[in-house]
Amino acid sequence: MVQLLSPEGERVPNPELDAIVDDLSDEALRGLYRDLVLVRRFDAEATALQRQGELGLWASLLGQEAAQVGSGRAMRRQDYAFPTYREHGVAWCRGVDPVNLLGMFRGVNHGGWDPNEKNFHLYTIIIGAQTLHATGYAMGVQRDGDVGTGDDRRDTAVIAYFGDGATSQGDVSESLVFAGVNNSPVVFFCQNNQWAISEPNEKQTRAPLWHRARGFGFPGIRVDGNDVLAVYAVTKQALDAARTSQGPTFVEAFTYRMGAHTTSDDPTKYRVSAEVEVWKHRDPIERYKRWLTTTGTADTDFFDAVDAEAVELGASVRERCLSMPDPDPTEMFDHVYADAHPVTAREKEWFAGYHASFEEEVSR
Repeated sequence: MVQLLSPEGERVPNPELDAIVDDLSDEALRGLYRDLVLVRRFDAEATALQRQGELGLWASLLGQEAAQVGSGRAMRRQDYAFPTYREHGVAWCRGVDPVNLLGMFRGVNHGGWDPNEKNFHLYTIIIGAQTLHATGYAMGVQRDGDVGTGDDRRDTAVIAYFGDGATSQGDVSESLVFAGVNNSPVVFFCQNNQWAISEPNEKQTRAPLWHRARGFGFPGIRVDGNDVLAVYAVTKQALDAARTSQGPTFVEAFTYRMGAHTTSDDPTKYRVSAEVEVWKHRDPIERYKRWLTTTGTADTDFFDAVDAEAVELGASVRERCLSMPDPDPTEMFDHVYADAHPVTAREKEWFAGYHASFEEEVSR
């Protein structure tokens, strides 16, 4: 497993990847810490909002911040990401307003950002389906001639995010087949958080997940998913390979889901607390903070400023979430088809009248 920072925050040399980390400025290194802290604070606020009845559901990323921030910051502007419903950290790195992530879970929209503006697809609820979308998009990038041109502003890579449980889905297997056969510029980024809802890894596979890539004809690699530097370096290397026509890579980020699968789940029913305690000592933020402190890259003033910013972010997210307007009920008919359709038009007209009849009854 590739690791550049030990759980104690000590630098682990790696001749192949050291140069990638060395290219990061002190400002960029501090920026990674800021990302980790703010993403965690947003996630905690969203969880609290759900518990208070303001969101219908929430999928927490607690413990997976380094896997998401490290990979998200490795992308270039023109790269395109296809997430699941848990990639809040990647969304942050792609410039998506955190409050926009809450709309779907609050039931007021289907995703509050423009995917083509952010190069970050809308959240996908169907397990594994986004890997097909990513592979198809990557094949399109090939056919558009936006791979291997040598132009850093043009050459494009695609990254598909999914969990360990999704590797048991046929969609993922089909995606790996198409990507391998077509040498597509896509990185399959698997966040192995040890649990597919209530099913542990040993009930899903007998071999490490990254070994699967070999059977489809392209390389795989396992990285410490709680090590933001290692994730950044490994993902950057894989994305660079994709952009230069070297084909796909399977990255297994070995991490842990500290909380529940979603807020409708109770993990105490299927895993022991001792396991969670072990992973608490591998916390990605504390590990990185120790290294920044030891190397003198960041000081107390910096950490205090980030903590203060996190508090402000939490308050802003709460305020703006509670003020999100409810949609017009008839909007559900607007995007059923790409173009206007007579059937949905009639249904919308009928529903508008039906809905208005309740208001008339109340006014009487």
